[in-house]
Amino acid sequence: MLVVTSNDIPGWEIRQVCGEVFGLTVRSRNAFSQMGAGFKSLVGGELKGMTSNLVNSRNEVMGRMIEEARNRGANAVIAMRFDTSEMGDTWTEICAYGTAVIAVPVTDAARETAALLGYSQAGGSHQPAPPAQPIPAG
Repeated sequence: MLVVTSNDIPGWEIRQVCGEVFGLTVRSRNAFSQMGAGFKSLVGGELKGMTSNLVNSRNEVMGRMIEEARNRGANAVIAMRFDTSEMGDTWTEICAYGTAVIAVPVTDAARETAALLGYSQAGGSHQPAPPAQPIPAG
């Protein structure tokens, strides 16, 4: 699945908009991690446990967003963003969202990218489809 933060994909034609998609998780904070982070903030430096948790959470919500896009027949997500918010003192909501689309490469460079992503006519499971025909999940 091609996921970009831009509103279009250079060299690709957006043939169909499948709708907004998102992935969401709500995480509670680990009390021991919070204490460790508090001590670490006194001396400075990276909070590795918190960084790891954020990376895992972002990967999880992106996976959920991509799965929703596949379920809608899309082969790409444009205008992807992350959003976070605090819920009370102990919960954090993390969301990835964007617009699911069916996009078809129209330039040689875009066709090369498509082949690298497995969209090639030579047997990739995610072949670009004509308008209004969903891409098989894979």
